[in-house]
Amino acid sequence: MPLSAESLARFAGVLADRSRVAVCLALMDGRAWTATELAHHVGVARSTASEHLTALVRAGLLVERRQGRSRYLQLAGADVAAVIEGLGAAVGERVVPSSLRRARADTRLAEARTCYDHLAGRWGVALYDTLLAGGRLSADGGLVVTQEGRRWFAAGGALPGPASGGRRPEVRECLDWTERRSHLGGQLGAALLLRALASGWVQRVDGLPRALQVTEAGHQALADLQAADS
Repeated sequence: MPLSAESLARFAGVLADRSRVAVCLALMDGRAWTATELAHHVGVARSTASEHLTALVRAGLLVERRQGRSRYLQLAGADVAAVIEGLGAAVGERVVPSSLRRARADTRLAEARTCYDHLAGRWGVALYDTLLAGGRLSADGGLVVTQEGRRWFAAGGALPGPASGGRRPEVRECLDWTERRSHLGGQLGAALLLRALASGWVQRVDGLPRALQVTEAGHQALADLQAADS
């Protein structure tokens, strides 16, 4: 179905509100948040947050599920996350941090973070570049996993099985909003994040939902991968 001006304007209108955008950005960590948590994070009353969340669900940006008396919200999928990340990269606005705490948080997010369910930031981009340089991924005529890449992903337990199929591509480029270059998305991007967490290459940062701390093991793993290709 061709894209209409009305549908695009309607979609843009849903995001033409700072609180709704803040909700979407919070949910870029890939996890489900309660409506109460999101209201507190955005800094609005629960009733106001509920109106925003309902609008985002109706627009197809969020999905919700009920568990007991709690209402949990998540981004509707990787495609929505890619739109949000792409908008951030397209805007290109650099905001001066209002405090030292905010500056430190921004530095952590720029170094390594989640982009929905895959790795982003400088470390994520560096890992993607290394996989390309080493021939584990190929961007000739579209991004694909090479046979060498399949062996590498499988050896680390990061190669999804047939059940992980569906409409989501195996690999895709995702434009990083801080680096303005690509990091790895798709099914393998999600599997790689799980591998990085399980292997202790990165750790989640308390109080910063999307931020990741790259450990010594993570820096060493990337250095070993780069050295193997030199």
